[in-house]
Amino acid sequence: MKSLKKHLADNEKLIHSQMKKVESHVQREVGIWIHNTVLIEDYDVPFKYKRQKKYRSLKGARVDILYYPSIEHVAGMDFEIMKIVKINIS
Repeated sequence: MKSLKKHLADNEKLIHSQMKKVESHVQREVGIWIHNTVLIEDYDVPFKYKRQKKYRSLKGARVDILYYPSIEHVAGMDFEIMKIVKINIS
């Protein structure tokens, strides 16, 4: 896995946030992937990432996240989301 400094140097759109509190964490199985949606305190936008295995719930945990803004198209409408590149429990 790339180091944090290398990730940030390679892509100027990446944002690094530390010690953010998770309000909600939902995991859904889609094919072989587990799609995770995390809501972060004081943010109105969902943060999304995929894993190959289920993970324990992050609800109430403090996390460090590396993410970038993106648009998701659902039923002909555009929604702003944040795609997580890396997430760690603080």
